[in-house]
Amino acid sequence: MPRSMTAFASASAECPWGTLTWELRSINHRFLEASFRLPETLHHLETSYREQLRQIIHRGKIDCTLRMTFDPGRAMSINLDVARQYLATCEKIQQLMPGPPTALSPIEVLKAPGVIQEERADTENLEATSQRIFSDVLTQLIQARTREGNRLGVFIGERLEKIKREIGKTRSALPQLLAQQEQRIRDKLEQLAVSLDEERIEQELVYLASKSDIDEELDRLETHIEEFNRALDSTSPVGRRLDFLLQELNREANTLSSKSQAATTTHSAVELKVLIEQIREQAQNLE
Repeated sequence: MPRSMTAFASASAECPWGTLTWELRSINHRFLEASFRLPETLHHLETSYREQLRQIIHRGKIDCTLRMTFDPGRAMSINLDVARQYLATCEKIQQLMPGPPTALSPIEVLKAPGVIQEERADTENLEATSQRIFSDVLTQLIQARTREGNRLGVFIGERLEKIKREIGKTRSALPQLLAQQEQRIRDKLEQLAVSLDEERIEQELVYLASKSDIDEELDRLETHIEEFNRALDSTSPVGRRLDFLLQELNREANTLSSKSQAATTTHSAVELKVLIEQIREQAQNLE
């Protein structure tokens, strides 16, 4: 069964300094587009994460976020040299500005980058842990996409069965519809009191029958449905193939409607287009 492009997964790990958490959010997209939000200390691993993701996901917009949450009791120190440099720079800027000087609060100084220095996490340990969690969360995301893909596959399969039944109903009604069409033509000729030889009438009937013949369209609809079911049974990404098949199904349904000579086939053509559109809405979610 194919995989959905919509899913969410998260995984965390406890570390001596706090918690490391990965979150992956996946939504529909025509191609694969991944965006990463990483802590500064792990930015250099983005290429590795992207390659790992690309190996198993082929379509979808994926938002990947890695958060480091430090324990409140973690050891911290204040870098006074950085604080003095920050204050000196602020004073120089203040001299360039008109008006009375504005006093800085200690809280604002502490917020400056590098003023507060926390105990650094073990970089090697941190990288290994983040890679391990990323593998876990990717597995969870694939499982979630597969579960939703299975549900969508069931929904689509039910609509395909309805299309097959509609095709069968239309095909079984064709002989009666052709007979009714022939009788209407003969009745019309009798009302007009037109005298034509039987051979000429037969030629006209054959021409009208070929013009309104929908056997070929019904055959192609059945062929496309077989291909659709074959694609749904595949484990490879099939979203783009399903898009193409839906275009072809819709094309045949439109031709069926244009050739319709009776309310029965017109109704069937409308029903087919409704079912095809329902499938399209769900197939757009598939990878």
